[in-house]
Amino acid sequence: MSRPPHVDTDTNAGSDADAPPTATAPADPSSIDTSRRPFVLVWEVTQACDLACDHCRADATPARHPDELTSAEGTRLLEQAREFGPGQLVVLSGGDPLARPDLVDLVEYGTDLGLRMTLTPSGTSSLTPETVADLADAGVRRMALSLDGATAASHDAFRGEDGSFEQTVAAARAAREAGLPLQINTTVCAETVAELPALCDLVADLGAVLWSVFFLVPVGRGRVLDPISPERAERVMEWLTEVSEDAPFGVKTTEAPHYRRVAIQRRRDASDAPPTDGIGRRLGITAGDGFAFVSHTGELFPSGFLPASAGNVRDGGLVERYRESDLFRSLRDRDALGGKCGACEFRHVCGGSRSRAYAHTGDPLASDPLCAYVPAEYDGPMPTTRSAGD
Repeated sequence: MSRPPHVDTDTNAGSDADAPPTATAPADPSSIDTSRRPFVLVWEVTQACDLACDHCRADATPARHPDELTSAEGTRLLEQAREFGPGQLVVLSGGDPLARPDLVDLVEYGTDLGLRMTLTPSGTSSLTPETVADLADAGVRRMALSLDGATAASHDAFRGEDGSFEQTVAAARAAREAGLPLQINTTVCAETVAELPALCDLVADLGAVLWSVFFLVPVGRGRVLDPISPERAERVMEWLTEVSEDAPFGVKTTEAPHYRRVAIQRRRDASDAPPTDGIGRRLGITAGDGFAFVSHTGELFPSGFLPASAGNVRDGGLVERYRESDLFRSLRDRDALGGKCGACEFRHVCGGSRSRAYAHTGDPLASDPLCAYVPAEYDGPMPTTRSAGD
């Protein structure tokens, strides 16, 4: 009998699944009360980036924004993050975090506070083996790199920069040499879906510990890309559960929590759903429920793909806003969901992508249009979305 698949469905781009336990890390991720603290807190330290990726949520440009959080404001944000509790997981994202000259200092400061610091840099010439080693020495617990094509031609075309594939692969190898656990992120849309099998092989060859498969949300430059259809997404998720049974790395989906529903249905017993995948990740994370995002200017969002603000953290209040804001509280109430998501018997283990619902309807509690499943008792209207790649 094959072992249960890894059914990780958080919205994180760089989780710290396989770092060795420390005195500050939560002993059991499943014990975290996501109404009190996020499992994952992402800080978009900058929107600056030298790449022009087709799917970029941030509409990144080479120049840094003049209203970015300063170094002093950033350290205060990290101090606020510590208030959530021991071992809070913090992901420094972008844009390209390496565009900030204080990045290593921020990593060191967060590490000294007892935070688990991870990083999602871009695959550019800035990500040298020396830089990777410096970040590892500063305390980075994991590095997440993006590969959206299995060859230089396909990846570089998607990323808008010749040489990005080779630079990313070189950085992945440098991470391994520095002893950093490696995560690979891949975007699934009509332009990339056919490359997933070859990418799966590449993820294994690079020695990654986790493959995060991101199902496109139409925000930023991603609005011009074609998502796959719900039926194609269902087939991809079924394939991912098969991959997860034998792969030397964990598999998680990003902005596709119905992956967990697919895995449960394949095993025919919802009570079988594991609370974690056995290597320290937390399952069932969705925007605002176990996940929070601080923008480069300090706005607190449920996710980087759900740009509805619960206020700005420059004046403090990160913890209170996460716990008490109407926006975050509503997203944690799965019984408040509308449409077929609200009628679904899997809503408490899935809940749908709140970011995709918001992108398509302006209502973060609406149905996720990427999900093909229709609850037996539901006879209401069906969500619609444009799709291609079938």
